[in-house]
Amino acid sequence: MPIGSASRPEPADRIARPPVVAALVYIHAHLEGRMSLEHLATRQGLSVGHFSALFRRCVGTSPYRYVSAARVARVRTLLDDGVSIAAAASAAGFYDQSHLTRHFKSLLGVTPGQYLLRQRRAAAPT
Repeated sequence: MPIGSASRPEPADRIARPPVVAALVYIHAHLEGRMSLEHLATRQGLSVGHFSALFRRCVGTSPYRYVSAARVARVRTLLDDGVSIAAAASAAGFYDQSHLTRHFKSLLGVTPGQYLLRQRRAAAPT
């Protein structure tokens, strides 16, 4: 084992902290609703600072970025299932279609409309 690696958790153990596991379960079960950092921390009985640091250490990103990425992933699934962009945005917890577009483009480099166009082109017979 290299020197200094004992303090870093192994990849399989990174998320194994009960407050983080409980928060991840809650996040995925409530993606469509409002979700504040304070609410997530309070549910786990932790201060915002402690929860945020623990979450980042275990998951590798901030709770805000994790929720955003989980919502975008849900939108992708909904779009692939034929749901409209506006309905997918609402179902995944975005305030409106422009809110979704900002996050979608930030994470995937394309807008939801461009994503759909690419998916249709890829599925079209040649």
